[in-house]
Amino acid sequence: MSGYNLPATMKAMILKKPGCPLQPVSVPLPVPAAEQVLVKVSACGVCRTDLHILDGDLPPVMLPLIPGHEIIGEVVGTGKKVTTLKCGDKIGIPWLAHTCGKCRYCVRGQENLCDHAIFTGYTVNGGYAEYTLAWASHCITLPDIFASKAYAPLLCAGLIGFRSWRLIQTYAENIGIYGFGAAAHIITQIARYQDKSVYAFTKPGDNASKEFALKMGATWSGDSSGAPPVKLDAAIIFAPDGSLVVNALSNLDKGGRVICGGIHMTDIPYFPYQILWQERSISSVANLTREDARLFFDIADQVPVTTSVTYFPLHQANEALTALREGKLTGAAVLLP
Repeated sequence: MSGYNLPATMKAMILKKPGCPLQPVSVPLPVPAAEQVLVKVSACGVCRTDLHILDGDLPPVMLPLIPGHEIIGEVVGTGKKVTTLKCGDKIGIPWLAHTCGKCRYCVRGQENLCDHAIFTGYTVNGGYAEYTLAWASHCITLPDIFASKAYAPLLCAGLIGFRSWRLIQTYAENIGIYGFGAAAHIITQIARYQDKSVYAFTKPGDNASKEFALKMGATWSGDSSGAPPVKLDAAIIFAPDGSLVVNALSNLDKGGRVICGGIHMTDIPYFPYQILWQERSISSVANLTREDARLFFDIADQVPVTTSVTYFPLHQANEALTALREGKLTGAAVLLP
């Protein structure tokens, strides 16, 4: 049901074939199923995962596809079984669109690994549009401070970054971050709030990112091919370059941990066992859970986290994606319908 005067169609940017630019289209307004809500998109962040989908690094699952999974919007319609949300609610829609709640992973609290998970902007349409659908059970009710368009990147860069952060040992003090973009600039603020030191690694010659990292609170910033002034207790890799795993291991102290925070990464090259020995370890991060979201927004409110964003109108989604691909952003890109 809806108390709004809704249009019959909406504007969207659609992927028809991997490797090709998104196409602007007008499509029928979607209708929510019994457990879904219809959301008027106010902002949708542009994520590196979107690039992996567009470039074919992730196998195409649904075509044509409306990408986008860092969505902030307002509920304007509800399915007949929805009781937890109502029209007018400001919500966030993350990458994890729906889980079964019954498989062995869901039962043991690992819904991020659900055998039947559905993903926003990948296996169902996402937020590169004026409206989108979402399962009410997996929407995130946002604190008022984070309900504005500037905070769209929190719905993935923030959540995946925070899940990566949670895998670091609690005693870790010196943390390396490889790839200083949307996720890194958010997590660095949490690190500083917890009195941790961040050592930021950027592409050689990328002085803008080095300066941005220091501005956001990093203790040190330097080239990803180099070494920091101290041994690291842990490292998070957000860049999709497998060779950085070897670099990060080489910079770890004994017992240190490397967290690979991306959904896609190039192959990790051969490395000698010696740099893994002494109980160093490597772990990947997959998706997120609703518990991650609850904990993240609690601490983000305490910090409070801010974002550095560049806005693009919806019809310039391709330009935003190009800026991300070419490393021309400091922070994140956000599309405005």
